[in-house]
Amino acid sequence: MTPASLPPVRVALGCGGTGGHLFPGLAVADQLVRRGCEVMLLVSPKEVDQQAVRGVSGMEVVALPAVGLKRYGEIAFARGFARSYRAAAKLFKSCPPQASLAMGGFTSAPPILAAKRVGAWTFLHESNTIPGRANRWLSWVVDHAFVGFPAAAGRLHNRSVTATGTPVRSCFQAREAAACRAAIGLDPVRPVLLVMGGSQGAGAINELVLQSLAPLASRLPEVQFFHLTGSGPFTEKLIQAYAALKLKAVVHPFFADMHLALGAATVAVCRAGASSLAELAAMRVPAVLVPYPTASDNHQFHNARAFEATGSARLLEQKTATPELLVQMLSDLIEKSAVHENIQSALAQWHSPHAAEQIAEAMLAVLGAGVGEGFRADRRAVAPLGSLTAESGESPPRPFDALCAHEPQAGPLTPALSPSEGERGNHRQISGEPRFRNKTKPLAPPQAGRLRTRRTTVIRSPLLAGRGA
Repeated sequence: MTPASLPPVRVALGCGGTGGHLFPGLAVADQLVRRGCEVMLLVSPKEVDQQAVRGVSGMEVVALPAVGLKRYGEIAFARGFARSYRAAAKLFKSCPPQASLAMGGFTSAPPILAAKRVGAWTFLHESNTIPGRANRWLSWVVDHAFVGFPAAAGRLHNRSVTATGTPVRSCFQAREAAACRAAIGLDPVRPVLLVMGGSQGAGAINELVLQSLAPLASRLPEVQFFHLTGSGPFTEKLIQAYAALKLKAVVHPFFADMHLALGAATVAVCRAGASSLAELAAMRVPAVLVPYPTASDNHQFHNARAFEATGSARLLEQKTATPELLVQMLSDLIEKSAVHENIQSALAQWHSPHAAEQIAEAMLAVLGAGVGEGFRADRRAVAPLGSLTAESGESPPRPFDALCAHEPQAGPLTPALSPSEGERGNHRQISGEPRFRNKTKPLAPPQAGRLRTRRTTVIRSPLLAGRGA
């Protein structure tokens, strides 16, 4: 069979639940589509997911009934997990994917297990310094792991780990601040303070900024505000507060075009989720980071501390935060040009512009497929990635090694779908027939008895040279 007649590679990508899982997944999915793959996004039914995928095209979107694990919510979690697994298994039974990628979170685990059952290669990406519970558990199962911070590699139970950085969507790149400010309804000349709490908002940040408005207005009268409050009562409350102080401000619960918001920003106040940090680094926006204190394993604090240690941000813990401290930090970042420029320069080390491409190409290399080519490899004929030989204790050459040693090369990109399909996308719930129609024979299941020796490949420096801890 010639490459032109090979069926397209089918990839199932589990992401969602929060923007931190969904948006990096969308970046990887876009690169896979550009390389001729058929991509199925498996997301949660939460509003943040449904808003984010409305503009998606060229791939299928399926909402799984997964439920996050919360205190006293174990029964609901188990029920949602079982339903999600059955739904994914039903999809994959009639049209099995050749690969499946988990981006972390409660939505990503059932598709990986269902994909494993039909013999697919399985992967995960962990964006945070401290891996989440889903990825820690899945790391025992998947064939290969990618991480955003090198420090996360040692906390995963997998023999083959590659540090790529955290993918960001292609729209997050340097932009003219004046044009971005005009586009979001602000004065093109005056500095902008961006306030955001992540994809789900942050009541504590809203309250802190609300208490800081009067001293901010006195200390920094030229500053204007772009404030994303999240859902809840704060939107109207903050609109009234800005108006009472006669401050120029645009307030939204949510905002889809975050590249414009970050492009307009002089400085930001935000949480320290890995996806938000990657976008700040891509746009070179200095920030005061207020980590979410109840995040699992306090991972946001460790993310923020890594940025602070390299001079890439200011860290303000929620338990010690006061309006006076916040105003002082923001004044330094806005009024002292040398401080602002130094942080912008330091942020460059945290930006991995090719992370999504490296992940996509590494996955395709394992499958034996190139750009625009279909599926070739039978996994039974491919040695496990990074496994150690019994005789020498050394790892055999791996597809990842050659790929990760160089930047991805530009090449012809073949669309995965017809123009009519690509323009509108394909969104649906779990009912109905899947779009993948190729009746490819399911691949052989993974061999048992995998070695647990870890091998880590580092791609970039200084970020990916041990400075992420």
